Amino acid sequence: MKIISGTLKGRTIKGYDIEGTRPTMDRVKESLFGTIQNNVRESIVLDLFAGSGNLGFEAISNGAKFCYFNDHNRKCTSLIDKNIELFLIKEQTKVLNLDYKKALKYFSDNKIKFNLIFLDPPYKNDCLNDVVNYIYDNNLLEKEGIIVCETSALYLNISCYEKIKEKKYGDKYITIYKNNL
Repeated sequence: MKIISGTLKGRTIKGYDIEGTRPTMDRVKESLFGTIQNNVRESIVLDLFAGSGNLGFEAISNGAKFCYFNDHNRKCTSLIDKNIELFLIKEQTKVLNLDYKKALKYFSDNKIKFNLIFLDPPYKNDCLNDVVNYIYDNNLLEKEGIIVCETSALYLNISCYEKIKEKKYGDKYITIYKNNL
């Protein structure tokens, strides 16, 4: 798995084969970043269920100011740390090894807000509606900020943000929401 565009283009991301993760395929990532490219530069990013960190690394490569990577799996966060060292981007990142609920509380308690949030939980974990509602209730998404959700089925019931795009890629759906409030 490689970073497909930006300043880190061509770099290999370690961790694509960690059990329980399913990194976003390159063609999906290319289409996604083509859609959100105007929201990436100078943004503060959250990759909440980071896995390999694939989406967060792509955001940093494309001009994001800072990325918070979080994953509950210690093997994932260890490999993300190794990739950060290899890519020389330590000053642009912070890695958390927390359950997603504790991570969201950490951001809320520390008044950290995001311009771009990636939500790609394990497909067996049906938590996206709750996560997005928590983000909304705790004002974690900046005005004009976007949330990118990756799911195996269209089961999202999100009304607090405007849905701006939804697309199926093989067996997964990418849905993008924007904070227009």
